[in-house]
Amino acid sequence: MVSSKGLNLSPPPKQYGVTKPISMSGPMDADIQRSRELEKFLSDQGLYESKEEAAKREEVLGRIGQIVKDWVKQLTRLRGYTDQMIEDANAVIFTFGSYRLGVHGPGADIDTLCVGPSYINREEDFFFVLHNILSEMEEVTELQPVPDAHVPVMKFKFDGISIDLLYASISLLVVPDDLDISDVSVLYDVDEPTVRSLNGCRVADQILKLVPNVEHFRTTLRCLKLWAKRRGVYSNVTGFLGGVNWALLVARVCQLYPNAIPSMLVSRFFRVYTQWRWPNPVMLCPIEEDELGFSVWDPRKNPRDRTHHMPIITPAYPCMNSSYNVSTSTLRVMMEQFEYGNKVCEEIELSKAQWGTLFEPYFFFESYKNYLQVDIVAADIDDLRSWKGWVESRLRQLTLMIERDTFGKLQCHPYPHEYVDISKPCAHCAFFMGLQRKQGEIIQEGQQFDIRGTVDEFRHSINMYMFWKPGMEIYVSHVRRKQIPSYVFPDGYRRPRHPRVQSQQQSDKPCCEDGGACRIGSGERCLKRKKDPDAVDVKNDMPEKRRSISPQRRDSISPEIISHKFGGTSPCLAFAEGSETCEVDTKRFCPDDVEGGCTSNSSVITFLSSEVGSCKDIGNESVAGSVCRLENVCGDGNGVCQDGLREELEVKPNAAVGMLLKSVGGVEAEAVQKPVLSRLSLTSTA
Repeated sequence: MVSSKGLNLSPPPKQYGVTKPISMSGPMDADIQRSRELEKFLSDQGLYESKEEAAKREEVLGRIGQIVKDWVKQLTRLRGYTDQMIEDANAVIFTFGSYRLGVHGPGADIDTLCVGPSYINREEDFFFVLHNILSEMEEVTELQPVPDAHVPVMKFKFDGISIDLLYASISLLVVPDDLDISDVSVLYDVDEPTVRSLNGCRVADQILKLVPNVEHFRTTLRCLKLWAKRRGVYSNVTGFLGGVNWALLVARVCQLYPNAIPSMLVSRFFRVYTQWRWPNPVMLCPIEEDELGFSVWDPRKNPRDRTHHMPIITPAYPCMNSSYNVSTSTLRVMMEQFEYGNKVCEEIELSKAQWGTLFEPYFFFESYKNYLQVDIVAADIDDLRSWKGWVESRLRQLTLMIERDTFGKLQCHPYPHEYVDISKPCAHCAFFMGLQRKQGEIIQEGQQFDIRGTVDEFRHSINMYMFWKPGMEIYVSHVRRKQIPSYVFPDGYRRPRHPRVQSQQQSDKPCCEDGGACRIGSGERCLKRKKDPDAVDVKNDMPEKRRSISPQRRDSISPEIISHKFGGTSPCLAFAEGSETCEVDTKRFCPDDVEGGCTSNSSVITFLSSEVGSCKDIGNESVAGSVCRLENVCGDGNGVCQDGLREELEVKPNAAVGMLLKSVGGVEAEAVQKPVLSRLSLTSTA
């Protein structure tokens, strides 16, 4: 018998995550050098706050902590509790999000959670009493309660520091200062909104426990957040990914490459997620059973979970999908951007590119021929803040509605940035969506996308805002690329098209003939040139495009719109060949001759036709009455199709496929009820 005495029986290294690592390799000298360059780049971009600002944040958190303690004691006294209860009454402040993870930058908001006793409620005590206390403090500005959000929140600035304050009432009469927020006992006898409020802190703590190296995780996450913002895919509310989503994706890559340093992790991030087979879920740990009766993410039991396109599961009980907002269109956009990131990182590793190339901004207004412009108007800045928050939170519903009503043939790219025309007298801002026909779709000659009913339905849902005030208006208009208002450009004027966009459109256009899909940068390009004798010139089989009879546009930085009262019959906004023209009342957004801004709740949308070659910009043609044709090629600008994966990761498939998208919102009297779409099997009857 061989004795084990003296043998090296050190325990095996800890496994992070639900699967074994892809690689245990550490960095080489070149990786270390690239990491230094990356960290210097992030520092030069101003991503790290100063010591003075860090100290101010700590001071503000301390003051808010004292405010909520006094608030709880005040309510305890008013409700007739004993002197001892009043003395013991307490509330505790926790942080979560980027601040808790240690990746916040200068000027970033602080996500905070106030945990109070069971007799202090959210509806009256938090959103009414505490709201009034804060509103009377001179340090507090821009106070905005959002009680009907998925996670109810009160937003404000305290001494210039942006705060998002949540409230959770737990089943304790006295909240101890050393409360362990990670203990599952805090979830006893609480409602769903409270669980969601508590889980922000619980998830942040779990993430930090489940990554092999916290500092490497933080540097990589800072990098990916900056990249996502530059590429226009950082926004949970519009259907992309928010801070916690990016943190979970980065944490999973850290688990798969436990010995990698930031430069390696950034490269592996794009390599992994360009090959990830969605809707396979990203998980940092196994999903705990529902021991307290709360619903957890499980597509085998929950039909709604089967409709999720990009599941990213939170690691704290009850485990939920943090990216339920992602739609087919926004997932497509993110996959295109992952491809871009992967391509650039490969060039960086070959010393053919620098880190700055990875963070080049996405040229959204050069990438599509057709856009929706959503103008939001209010009587003053304070009203605009709340009105804009409501509209922005519903924009992803417009994306879903368009996908539903066009059977997925018209794709949307909502851009998560707001724009302001400072020349207009009224308080307003604008959001934009890129539109293009689904890549690889075979269409019939003259097929059009009439989404006027969709816009009316969206407008109807927007006007259900319970805090609506006079002056709060929304306008939706269809604009072509050359009609994009100049105020969206950084210098106030349209610059020449970026060489990278031009070269990408010329050399990297994916081929989608015969309904096939392909990858960006593919060596085999089957998109035929116009001069190819074997190519089919579809325009020859179509009637010549009619010249528009719309009036000439005046020089204006805002598009012309057709204005009509909400609830009325939709006017004819476009005409097709052989149809009669319609006379409509045309008004300009926020007209200069109307003092105080716009007065009617209006929208305009045109037919979008999928005929080939007729989406060329036509001089100063008015948006009103125009018929815009979507080009019959796969992709527009940076459009990308994928034909599969280069490699398959060891991820078990899940059954979350083929479920129906549910109808969203109500339908106005004049709108036609559209059929519900299958998520995978899209019919061609439009």
